[in-house]
Amino acid sequence: MSDEPWTVLRLLDWTTNYFKKKGSDSARLDAEILLAHARNCSRMELYTSFAEVPDDEQRVAFREMVRRRGDGVPVAQLVGFKEFYSLKFRVDENVLIPRPETEYLVVEALDVCKASRWGDRAIRIADVGTGSGAIAITLAKHLPRAIITAIDQSEPALAIARWNAAEHEVDERITFHQGDLLDAIEDPRLFDLVCSNPPYVSQDEFDELPETVRDHEPTEALVGGPTGTEIIDRLIRQSVSRLEPAGRLILELSPMIAQACLETIVHAGYQDARLIKDLAGHQRVLSAKRPPVVDG
Repeated sequence: MSDEPWTVLRLLDWTTNYFKKKGSDSARLDAEILLAHARNCSRMELYTSFAEVPDDEQRVAFREMVRRRGDGVPVAQLVGFKEFYSLKFRVDENVLIPRPETEYLVVEALDVCKASRWGDRAIRIADVGTGSGAIAITLAKHLPRAIITAIDQSEPALAIARWNAAEHEVDERITFHQGDLLDAIEDPRLFDLVCSNPPYVSQDEFDELPETVRDHEPTEALVGGPTGTEIIDRLIRQSVSRLEPAGRLILELSPMIAQACLETIVHAGYQDARLIKDLAGHQRVLSAKRPPVVDG
């Protein structure tokens, strides 16, 4: 056995190779995030510390995280946070880990607000299925006059979202409600935007997901029904009567169901419906304007 010291660089190299063998497609990044967390430093600081030898406490903490990561636990859950739209969000096993694809929904929402004719009044936004609060909080940070309603069925998820809202100092402009989609809001308020990253994975797709997702993130935040469209279909129907005239529904979805969801929203009478592609060219966000007339 080599007597070579376990420097920062050696630990990173060994762990990277180990994670590659475990099938990670971000092995080096995973290793750097975990070691930086164990050393209570930034990833950039690791690059100026390659020759340093972490102390025993840091190595023990790092080794335990590496073991759990090897067992499939997501890095974000191990370190307790995930960056989204340049903001840091607390996460645990009760919430879906924010993903870069959801940033396309945020960009669309911000663009709609900038181009709106709502004047100087506060913009009213609903974030349905808020999870960690990533969408609601990010919009609150970038829209200082927005008033946001965040909804989730899971009380543990709402507890995380409330913590994140307080941490980012936007909790006074976000109200949290537990319940089923827009039915959670009993009063007749209308919204200018309804945004959602709803469960949209089909049952067959869920069975094929990586273990790190399937076994460690909440199933109810992932699976949208047998085809993946069931919850989205309900939200489309609900939102017709909950949006202001010219209000907009913005949904993240799977490319697998994008066309089906587009057909549903057009059939429901929505106007200016469009699919927005992500960086990989996949249809990722559906955006549409409320029908001009609501029956009843």
